[in-house]
Amino acid sequence: MVDNQHNMTDRRPEPRSATGIDGLDDVLSGGLPTSHVFLVEGEPGTGKTTVGLQFLLEGAKNGERVLYITLSESEREIRTVAGSHGWSLEGVSIFEFTAQEDSLRPEDQYSAFHPSEIELQDTTQSILKHVEEVQPQRMVFDSLSEIRLLARDALRYRRQVLALKNFFANRNCTVMLLDDLSGGPEDRPLRSIAHGVLTMEVVPRDFGIIRRRLRLVKLRGSRFREGYHDYTIETGGVKVFPRLVAAEHREHSPVRFLFSGIEGLDALWGDGLETGSSTLFIGPAGVGKTSLSMAYATATARAGNPAHVFLFDESSSVTLRRATRLGMDADRLHADGILRIDQIDPAELSPGEFIEHIRNSVERDGTKLLVLDSLNGLLAAMPGEEYMVLHMHELLSYLGQKGVTTILVLSQTGILGASMGTPVDLSYLADNILLLRYFEAGGQVRKAVSVVKKRSGEHETSIREMAFSNSAISVGEVLTSFTGVLTGMPSYTGAEWALKEAPDGNREP
Repeated sequence: MVDNQHNMTDRRPEPRSATGIDGLDDVLSGGLPTSHVFLVEGEPGTGKTTVGLQFLLEGAKNGERVLYITLSESEREIRTVAGSHGWSLEGVSIFEFTAQEDSLRPEDQYSAFHPSEIELQDTTQSILKHVEEVQPQRMVFDSLSEIRLLARDALRYRRQVLALKNFFANRNCTVMLLDDLSGGPEDRPLRSIAHGVLTMEVVPRDFGIIRRRLRLVKLRGSRFREGYHDYTIETGGVKVFPRLVAAEHREHSPVRFLFSGIEGLDALWGDGLETGSSTLFIGPAGVGKTSLSMAYATATARAGNPAHVFLFDESSSVTLRRATRLGMDADRLHADGILRIDQIDPAELSPGEFIEHIRNSVERDGTKLLVLDSLNGLLAAMPGEEYMVLHMHELLSYLGQKGVTTILVLSQTGILGASMGTPVDLSYLADNILLLRYFEAGGQVRKAVSVVKKRSGEHETSIREMAFSNSAISVGEVLTSFTGVLTGMPSYTGAEWALKEAPDGNREP
């Protein structure tokens, strides 16, 4: 009976210390297990000091005793960092153990800490004495590089860090050790000493802002969210965007259908677009993909369901003006807030941050239709095509489980014939595909539209002509007198054919 009670006790969740960073706590499944030593490693500029300060400020807010020990920066520099984020360090004890200006005088060379002059044991004892006085419940040690310099060799350095860990073992103190990785690969065995290891990285880009990401290498005896997670350093601290895992958001949503309000286009789909499905609008530049996606967005908004359009390639004002001119009432819906349009700069955004915007739109604002225009712009924000496919797979699965209908716009390179190509193949991920093409006939450049894939339900397999006027979009009759329209180089097979007139009587394409 005693053994069973002991086993039940072992299963109790370990107490956690929140880091003060919501996204990081999500990655950690609630925070850092208390009373352990954790290693935060990363090159200079990755935000280790900021993470350490947020960790201590969260403890101070909860009434805990907290201590920041700095061996590499002065207290003034630490307070400057805090001030840049608008933080007050009230309640945070700072112990500065760096060389002072007076210590540079010959007579004072051995009276203050300096890595090359003072023995490691003396330095460590001074630090531990201060810890004994404060009795902190949270502590940040910045940084291990100074201890590494004092230790001179890897074995002595490892032993010293292990002694620090043993010192804190029974003191009810959660310790965060910061390391700038100046020691090289030979110091990586230090990871085996720490209870958990967080690695922060900077990923350079040829253009735009640098991308920052972090990864939890280990967390003993605890579950955590594996993989890389994007983060940013903003005024107010580090913000982490946990990797999206669609399987964590399974919900049951009733199936409905969405319509564009364009009679011929809705006829192509049969019973309309199923809610929770993803649809790829693919075609060359200027063929009308954005206008058709706006038709669905405005029709959804008019029905009282929030729609959100993310634009990568053109300004929101241009898109709104064109949609309003085509009779979609986009200006009013946008002003009412039920149709949202955000212009995205891919050079200033990481994939994780963008997906966080989408999650907020769905979970906070109740968005029911999402338009990504275009995937070409989103590809520019991704580190590579293979990563974009993985991101999109998780994103589309998540949106589908939330009952959100997604329209993806993909612009092909080239205009006609065999010169057309796509920068990335997402056709197998999308539930539905709408193909748009230019073709020439009767001395004019015309536009054609066809549904080439629909995963559920029946759809027309025909090809129809599409025309734009100054007030509407129309989709006409089936092009029965042509073959090869989708190649952009059709052959005329009928006896007679008349150009489709636009809704206002003009024959403008």
